[in-house]
Amino acid sequence: MAVNDLTSPLLSPRSSDQPQAVITIRDDEDSESSDHSPSNRQSTLLANTHHWNYNHSQVNNEKVTVISTNPYDFLGSGKYSVPTPTTVDPFRNGTPFISGFYEVIKTILCLPIALARLVLFGACLAVGYVATRIALEGWKDKQNPMPKWRSRIMWVTRFCARFVLFSFGYQWIRRKGKPAPREIAPIVVSNHVSYIEPIFYFYELFPTIVASESHDSTPFVGTIIRAMQVIYVNRFSSASRKNAVNEIKRRVACDNFPRVLLFPEGTTTNGKVLMSFQLGAFIPGHPVQPIIVRYPHVHFDQSWGLISLAKLMFRMFTQFHNFMEVEYLPVVVPPDHKIQSPVHFAERTGQAMASALNVVQTSHSYGDLMLLMKAAELQQERPWSYMVEMARIESLFQISSLEAVDFLDKFISMKPDTRGCVKLHDFLRVLRLKACKLSEEIFGFLDVAKNGSITFKQFLFGVAHVMKQPLFKQACELAFAECDVRGDNYCMKEELADILRQAIPDLNEDEVHGLFDLFDTDNDGRISRDDFLCCLRKNPLLIALFSPRLLQKDFPIAGDGMVEEIV
Repeated sequence: MAVNDLTSPLLSPRSSDQPQAVITIRDDEDSESSDHSPSNRQSTLLANTHHWNYNHSQVNNEKVTVISTNPYDFLGSGKYSVPTPTTVDPFRNGTPFISGFYEVIKTILCLPIALARLVLFGACLAVGYVATRIALEGWKDKQNPMPKWRSRIMWVTRFCARFVLFSFGYQWIRRKGKPAPREIAPIVVSNHVSYIEPIFYFYELFPTIVASESHDSTPFVGTIIRAMQVIYVNRFSSASRKNAVNEIKRRVACDNFPRVLLFPEGTTTNGKVLMSFQLGAFIPGHPVQPIIVRYPHVHFDQSWGLISLAKLMFRMFTQFHNFMEVEYLPVVVPPDHKIQSPVHFAERTGQAMASALNVVQTSHSYGDLMLLMKAAELQQERPWSYMVEMARIESLFQISSLEAVDFLDKFISMKPDTRGCVKLHDFLRVLRLKACKLSEEIFGFLDVAKNGSITFKQFLFGVAHVMKQPLFKQACELAFAECDVRGDNYCMKEELADILRQAIPDLNEDEVHGLFDLFDTDNDGRISRDDFLCCLRKNPLLIALFSPRLLQKDFPIAGDGMVEEIV
């Protein structure tokens, strides 16, 4: 099939009773060996194209016009769907304020008790801190298990932790089941609702924990958790996560280390759902004992959520008693004690915990908390509506939580209404696009519900879908190569304007200047390759502006073995 069959000039539209053609272009076996050559990658870019312009094919010696309104057909993009928004908010505290006559009276009556509890809390923290400093004094070999005599000193700190729980109103804690011996289940996992669980597990199990690096600098507490030989991890660094998994494996393999405790949800929830699990506890492939924690309540929800720590502590101090239940579940063992798929292992453990808690497990993750906090920081009226079940998006599109937060920042700059929806005008304003057929098709690509507005979830799914296309990165590189007319690895405004006007012919100078400023990320008056690729990474929808130029190039076709299947 000749190249001009795909790029021939526009023909007059045919009547609706004319047959339509669907064309599939495949490489034969001889061409598979050269699929990765530059010429064939360029051919693939062209061969997968059904651009927003009109394409043509030969059917029974007649020209048939195939019309597509998807501006990303040239990347091989097809239709995609966006899941309906979930109404579940795993972070919302049910009692964020003191409300009701009973709670007001109880708070007033408990103020003297709260002062006594505060004194007890401070005294226990001070004694525990001193005991921990004595236990750690002169100990330099922290890569090996803590010596027994130092561990015995830590019993002072552990008893202090129990009195800390007492000061918070946990005079008794109901337990169900028993912790399995360390040699049977060297790893324990738990749901995470409040800051209370780490204190309880410190007293009950004295495990090694996996925690964020930021905890090390916490006054007093940082010193105490160092005595637990904490495994620090930076959740945004793949190298740090890999090192943490290797350290978990090392410590689990040594019986002299205490068991390892992880909160696989990665953050606190309100306890009404179980979020998706991180895989750090399941990659080593050792038996895991799940533990679930409940906080039964009527007037005071003890979950952390977005409540400040000081406010949550005050509410705890002013309760007569706070209820807490801990249940040790049966050990979950990989089949035949062999390492299985970590994902499957995590799913089995999550199902056991969700069943015992009588809750559902969602695809929310720490990334959703980041989106929620960002939306709240930017004073959105309904910040919870910007959560997208980030674990699902990371799995589908390999997009990170940090990238999602950046896209949320851009979406909110479009000034969504009180429902969290953006109209066409504001969408075009932020992307520096003028109203035209192509711009409307880009917006229509995101507006899967076809109601004239887009939500953040639709926006994020759309840009992530475009970035996931295997030809996206190649198209970005080729687009810059077309802009680099002089071959000096820079693109000037006039060169960019020539290419943009092939997609939007009536762009005026101000509109060209707006798009040029968007691409010129370092504001030096010219667009480097890094500027260009960085802009398209942050604004992947703009790659559609370069499709006419890419399609006009005389890219070589991948061999003679390409065939047409016309349906």
